[in-house]
Amino acid sequence: MIQAFIGFNKDILAMPKLWLGWTVLLVSANLVAPWFFLGTLEAPVVLTGFILSLTLMITLYANYGFVRLLGLGHAPWLLTVPWLWSRLDQAKEGELFYYWLLAVVVLDSVSLIIDAVDATRYWLGERKPTVMADSAAL
Repeated sequence: MIQAFIGFNKDILAMPKLWLGWTVLLVSANLVAPWFFLGTLEAPVVLTGFILSLTLMITLYANYGFVRLLGLGHAPWLLTVPWLWSRLDQAKEGELFYYWLLAVVVLDSVSLIIDAVDATRYWLGERKPTVMADSAAL
């Protein structure tokens, strides 16, 4: 599994710059920022969702490579995004915590839309790897 983790990260780094930037935003919001809000209920939920998602994505990667199906790894967000949305009214607008929650909801929602499109394209026959570290984007 460690080889899959290494290969997955190499392929992420080989993505086109726009998608790599998008990935950095998602990682920043879902893995880095929650550490600043550990005193809240939401932060460990987001961190747990990120770890579950990463585990699912590495498993998919190990079996299929860097294909459009990887977005299924974000399935835990189908539960966390609506829950976080429901928590927004309990956060104080104008505080950093509120803006982090809002950023996670927006970024993860957009990502889920992208994932749905990618999964559909995969099931319609686009099964070739989208990125391979040794040969860059296809």
